[in-house]
Amino acid sequence: MLLLDWIVIGAFCLALIGIVLWVVSQKNDNSADYFLGGKDATWIAIGASIFSSNIGSEHLIGLAGAGASSGMAMAHWEIQGWMILILGWVFVPFYARSMVYTMPEFLERRYNPQSRTILSIISLISYVLTKVAVTVYAGGLVFQQVFGIDELWGIDFFWIAAIGLVLITALYTVFGGMKSVLYTSVLQTPILLLGSIIILVLGLKEVGGWDQMLEYCSAKPVNEYGDKMTDLIRDLRDPQYPWLGALVGSAVIGFWYWCTDQYIVQRVLSGKDEREARRGTIFGAYLKLLPVFIFLIPGMIAYAIHVKTGSFLPLNGEVLNSDAAFPTLVAKLLPAGVKGLVVCGILAALMSSLASLFNSSAMLFTIDFYKRFRPDTEEKKLVRVGQMATVVIVVLGILWIPIMRSIGNVLYNYLQDVQSVLAPGIAAVFLLGICWKRASAKGGQWGLLSGIIIGLTRLGAKVYYSNVADASDNWFKQIFFDFNWLYFCGVMLIVCCLIVVVVSLFTEAPEPEKIKGLVFGSATPEQRATTRASWNKWDVIHTIIILGITVAFYAYFW
Repeated sequence: MLLLDWIVIGAFCLALIGIVLWVVSQKNDNSADYFLGGKDATWIAIGASIFSSNIGSEHLIGLAGAGASSGMAMAHWEIQGWMILILGWVFVPFYARSMVYTMPEFLERRYNPQSRTILSIISLISYVLTKVAVTVYAGGLVFQQVFGIDELWGIDFFWIAAIGLVLITALYTVFGGMKSVLYTSVLQTPILLLGSIIILVLGLKEVGGWDQMLEYCSAKPVNEYGDKMTDLIRDLRDPQYPWLGALVGSAVIGFWYWCTDQYIVQRVLSGKDEREARRGTIFGAYLKLLPVFIFLIPGMIAYAIHVKTGSFLPLNGEVLNSDAAFPTLVAKLLPAGVKGLVVCGILAALMSSLASLFNSSAMLFTIDFYKRFRPDTEEKKLVRVGQMATVVIVVLGILWIPIMRSIGNVLYNYLQDVQSVLAPGIAAVFLLGICWKRASAKGGQWGLLSGIIIGLTRLGAKVYYSNVADASDNWFKQIFFDFNWLYFCGVMLIVCCLIVVVVSLFTEAPEPEKIKGLVFGSATPEQRATTRASWNKWDVIHTIIILGITVAFYAYFW
């Protein structure tokens, strides 16, 4: 890092401080102001926030690392970003009519208070122990490699980078709330995109162009059935990414993440109306087409450069450290000034993800627990409770860092497993909740509970059988450990849906008044008119373009 790089980073930080100070000067007098930015966000802010909140360590380290190690296989999860369109076109009207702040609150409106409690607990625990922890851990790791500093003032630079990242992000999230998340995203997103595109271009130049990259990567087999790194669709016998399992599993996880997860949906709930919310999802879907090209393919480029030169990526013993792909590209390819810009992009991605996590977690605690049990709390106090909740989550994230660092890649490898068993139960309850009027309160509650029970059983089996070499082979092991994780995700969705259906048929149906406007066919004429007035032909055209690009991507890499 040269002086020019530090000047660029300093200018970025000053711009960020300026935005945060402006946001803090705006009054956050009530919980709607603090958690949803006053519900007046435009489509640009919503789309940019969706994208920048989504881009985190799983992209900077995980996705680029997956590109360097297994090629195109993980592209399914990124290209399924078109499901943001389902959020905009299908779910936004129901969420808007329900006038809720959180997804657990929506489940209470649709089902019962028990469903709300279950989803709140699942969400809070998963945010703190997975998303916050991994983002913080990866942030420290990335900056230690990019800056090339092992120690500073006698302290391991990993700790300085990780804790510094958390504290800086926490400051503007605590004081600025949702507005700070939205408006800093407008600055962070273009910087992240510009920096990543520069990496892509310089990487292709270094390896000799697109065709050369494909040639190096297609020479590496990824299984015994003839599939190469460049193959998106892989043999059904592939133990990790069979094409049918990849399509089904990525669709289930994508539906849960883009349409029902508080982390993403909160950005849409901040829109001033249905039109802005839907257009925000369309803009976000356009942006979501990019990560394959700006993170996964650079990972493949890093592998190709390593093959070409023989010494580009660092080694863990005799094995390539594929997770170092993106930071290695930054450290070795970029000239002065540009490196500083890309570091700003990385910083922006990690800070935006953390800010969104802090804000969403604080909102879940404040609205779904504190306000629920103290409904008469004044609005200004709710804001203070939200700020204190953010501080607690920050502390928990910092305390979790040593555990994250001690188990490192082991936990990161389990993250996809966590999502694959977290998604089906929640997806089933939301899907049937808006599609089927007969889905009862008990049906939704037991659908969620069954998802948790099956998911925890799968994770427990994963931990046990991964560490016990001489475990006996039986039906339990075959179902909960040996069965491909992607197929398991799809089957689990079907099982959870069946449980919702069966329990609903044997329990009392919901009152029509309770579910008015929350299920297909229950909207009033006024509600339908409002939704119809919120879109025009250009929204449809842009939606078709996004779907067309998705199909073209699959056709090219088939």
